[in-house]
Amino acid sequence: MATDPTQHAALLIALTGPDRPTLVPEIATLLAQHRVALLDVEQVVVQGQLTLTLLVDVADGTPTAVALAAELPRHAERLGVQARLCFVDRRDRASQGARQRWAVTLLAPQVSSEMLAKAAGCAAARGFCIDRIHRLSDAGLLSIELLLSAEEATGDAAGLKHDLLQLQALLGCDVALQPEGLLRRSKRLVVMDMDSTLIQQEVIDELARMYGVFDRVAAITHRAMNGELHFDDALRERVLLLRGAPERILTDVQRVIHLTPGAEALIRVLKRLGYRLAVISGGFIEVAEPIRARLGLDYAFANQLEIVDGKLTGRVLGAIVNRQRKAELLRSIAQTERIALEQVIAIGDGANDLDMLNCAGLGIAFNAKQVVRDQAKYVVNQRNLDAILYLLGIRDADTQAL
Repeated sequence: MATDPTQHAALLIALTGPDRPTLVPEIATLLAQHRVALLDVEQVVVQGQLTLTLLVDVADGTPTAVALAAELPRHAERLGVQARLCFVDRRDRASQGARQRWAVTLLAPQVSSEMLAKAAGCAAARGFCIDRIHRLSDAGLLSIELLLSAEEATGDAAGLKHDLLQLQALLGCDVALQPEGLLRRSKRLVVMDMDSTLIQQEVIDELARMYGVFDRVAAITHRAMNGELHFDDALRERVLLLRGAPERILTDVQRVIHLTPGAEALIRVLKRLGYRLAVISGGFIEVAEPIRARLGLDYAFANQLEIVDGKLTGRVLGAIVNRQRKAELLRSIAQTERIALEQVIAIGDGANDLDMLNCAGLGIAFNAKQVVRDQAKYVVNQRNLDAILYLLGIRDADTQAL
């Protein structure tokens, strides 16, 4: 039996023009008067210019369709907007097959039209449609988000990720591709490195500078970065150079420590949203704990320096918080808080953070060393730490009241 082509038809109404408070109630009232069923609706306002789209259950050629075709343009003109009407297939695109959905976040000091063009081009080339584009930042175009979808069989997410990474290198912007869904918006635990992540300094360098052994400590650090020393051995050698330093040096160093820009804003927002927060550092608990208390974090883990008779002995007590230990502590906190690893965010900058970044649902290399950027799932090279919020789809407008 032949299928009636109007069986799935619906009227698509697109209104564009200056925004005004009475537009939606007046258009909706007109539709209600004709007793038409509303199938879909979406409105966007950019710089005071409105685009309102409504899909209503009206078949072509019916008396209701004829009446609306005559009345809607007149109403639109009176309201100072333009109206475009057309009939479309009302069947939900999702019903045509399972779809995959992704979010692309662009971050840069200024997101350019070239960045948007190339990101959109990458999506199209890999079989994805752009369902929505919206701005996340208020102070300048620092971040925008593209919500993509494609049929399971046609969208090449792996290829898109590869293309976006090349785009990141080409244009110098940060690009993150994440599955769009509840898990993206239901993170519950954030674990941060301390040195050069939560704070701007490397604490051992500052201690060495105060004690007059900076050059010797820096030489050991250089050997470790070249792979000549294991992290544990490098830490022990550097701490040994602090032997004899007065205990008060640990208080003095806190005066030269500065939080990374955006750190307090990030933590304030996350705390108001109910996140649990931890700092896990390969540095020293004598510095990490005061920072934890100052910021109201829930956990702090770091190495403990041995102090005898008011002086540093040059030794570290207990197990060293190295690359493996950081990942173990992350898992332990998540288990204690009954939080799935997919709901964990980890942020760090050094090779010592890689295991921690890779076991978290969202592992972010923040202004990281090249070896970390090459291996991390996500990279953010922005100046402010609160740019992390954009990866969660959180807009500046959402945080202003927090």
